[in-house]
Amino acid sequence: MRVPRIYQPQPLAVNQQLNLDEDGAAHIGKVLRMGNGEQISLFNGDGHDYLAEIIDAAKKSVTVKVLSCEANPSESPLNLHLGQVISRGDRMEFTIQKSVELGVNTITPLFSDRCGVKLSGERLDKKIQQWQKIVISACEQSGRSQVPVVRPAMELQQWCSEPTSALKLNLHPRAAHGINGLDLSHTRVRLLIGPEGGLSAEEIAMTETHQFTDVLLGPRVLRTETASLTAITALQLRFGDLG
Repeated sequence: MRVPRIYQPQPLAVNQQLNLDEDGAAHIGKVLRMGNGEQISLFNGDGHDYLAEIIDAAKKSVTVKVLSCEANPSESPLNLHLGQVISRGDRMEFTIQKSVELGVNTITPLFSDRCGVKLSGERLDKKIQQWQKIVISACEQSGRSQVPVVRPAMELQQWCSEPTSALKLNLHPRAAHGINGLDLSHTRVRLLIGPEGGLSAEEIAMTETHQFTDVLLGPRVLRTETASLTAITALQLRFGDLG
C-alpha cells in the first residue's frame, strides 16, 4: 500500500510529535481509517518529505511522531508561472489541479475582456482559498513537496506589466513557430492562457508591448483548459523533466 501523503502547514522536525490538523486527521482517521503503528508521509512545502508513525488515532484527532526527513527531488528545473484567465464552472479547478501535477510553480488567476466570470470581494477571496486547497490536494496526490501558490486575481494588463526576468509566452494561432522552436536560455517562464473566446485584438497588442513571445501549439483550436495543459506539457518536455 502506498504511504499516504498529508500536508501540514507548520515546521516539522525528526522526533517531533504533533497532532494533525482537522483536514489531515479526518482523512487519516475517518477516510483511510488508519491506526496506531501505521506510517504516513508529511510535507509542509519546504521540499522535504517527513516519514511519520501514528501513535494515537481517533475519529477526530490523530497524533504522529516524525521518524525521518528526506529531500524530495520531484521539482522540475523549469520554473513555470501560469497566468490563466478565469474559466467557467469546474474548468478552472481542473486546470489548476492538472497544472500542479505537471509541475507549475505559480498560478495567477486573471480577468480579461472576454473572461465571462464575475467574481469580486468575499466571493473571490473564497474562490482563491478553494483553489489553493486544490493545489495542496494535487501535491499530496502527485508527490510534490513544494506547494505552488495561487496568487490574488488581477487584471490581465496588470499581470503582463509586472517586472520579471522570465521568458513571457502567449499562445497565438498565427505565431511563426511552436514551443520546439524556442531558444530558451531562461529557467523561468511566464505562460499566458487566454479565455474561452480568446484575447481581444487590443489585449494581444498589449502583450506585444510587454515583450511577450507568441507561440503556436498546432493547427487545431484547443479549449482554454486543454491549451494550458498542452503548453505546460510541451514546455516540460522541451526544457523541463518530462520524457
